[in-house]
Amino acid sequence: MPDPPADAAGPARGPLAVRLCNWVGEVVLSVPTLRRLAAAGFALELVGRRWSVDLLAGEPWRVSVRPAATAQAVGLFRALRRARAAGRPAPALLLTKSFSSALEARLGGWRPVGYARDARSLLLAQAVPLPRFAHASHAYWHLASVFLGEEAPYPTRVDLVPGAAHAARAASLLEARGLGARSFVALCPFSGADDREQAKVWPGFAALGRRLAADGVPTVVCPGPGEESRVAEVLPAAVSLPGLDLGAYAAVLSRARGVVANDTGPGHLAAAVGAHLIAVYGPRSVAAWAPLGARVTLLHAAEWPNVEAVAALLAA
Repeated sequence: MPDPPADAAGPARGPLAVRLCNWVGEVVLSVPTLRRLAAAGFALELVGRRWSVDLLAGEPWRVSVRPAATAQAVGLFRALRRARAAGRPAPALLLTKSFSSALEARLGGWRPVGYARDARSLLLAQAVPLPRFAHASHAYWHLASVFLGEEAPYPTRVDLVPGAAHAARAASLLEARGLGARSFVALCPFSGADDREQAKVWPGFAALGRRLAADGVPTVVCPGPGEESRVAEVLPAAVSLPGLDLGAYAAVLSRARGVVANDTGPGHLAAAVGAHLIAVYGPRSVAAWAPLGARVTLLHAAEWPNVEAVAALLAA
């Protein structure tokens, strides 16, 4: 989504607290909505999980880390209101749908606007009915449309830009592993913490890794905490870059010649930074949560795709 012209934003409309979602893919898909709110003249005060600071480092918005305890989260909203709204009530847009997020913003002195879910309508200054959407990203966009009082088409791309420090770190790590000038394929053989049965993990990653290694194509994997052993087991030939924050992870994905990912946050990251992404969604995944991007191919059917199909798309 391109930046608006300098005169398009209009006069400043004061601070707007925005409670970010709790999953990586959701925050990625909400970026166009955040840009729209900023272009409308609001000074955004984002509140979210710690990883969202690195994820959004390339954007011009402040991100405050929400404390785990409710009382401390209320204190954060109060502090933001004193510092950013001169102690006066100001609007807060809740991209989350939970009761607790409405309670925290309300007790923190903001006027929360959000979807009428989780029995929280009495806490909201404006409770918005939640329609059905073809894609999850449209929910954030629609909420902003109601808040702003105007409709607009949702963009087809996210266009997330990693922060400069994260891009430099990714370049340095890849250079140190001999991949500074070589093309490579990034593989994301994990799924989210809610997938306890690993039902969203494509079973073809090991075979694809062997095939790419036989063809002399380097592969890169960026495991999170506790995922290192799975990389060693499933993709022993891959270059492993553990412990990356989401900003550096996004920068690595942006440099890959291709990315293969499950239904998980890194797939959304890859699509958002413009990578050539093969999104492998199995029978337990929902197409409404597919990554959005100009170079995304979604494989989603009642049966998992075979390795040959994925390899052919990578070579295209």
